[in-house]
Amino acid sequence: MMRKIARLFIIKNRIEAFAIIYALALGAAERGKHYLETWPGYQGRLLFAAAMVAVFMAGAKILDALKYERQTPNAKPDQAQRADAR
Repeated sequence: MMRKIARLFIIKNRIEAFAIIYALALGAAERGKHYLETWPGYQGRLLFAAAMVAVFMAGAKILDALKYERQTPNAKPDQAQRADAR
């Protein structure tokens, strides 16, 4: 039963990845809007940009991880970290 529940939290394809990235972007835009209201001017715009850049970085990481998992389906994350350390 726990495996079925855990499977719900695994991103299986690019459509799911883009849906998650879209949700992250909506949250970042809302947070950026709050930053602009709280800190008008330069500081608010800088924080807004930082929130959006964080989404771009997270989205790229999600898509790269999907591509890596597709190329090596039997690889586990621990194995990849050990290979990089060598």
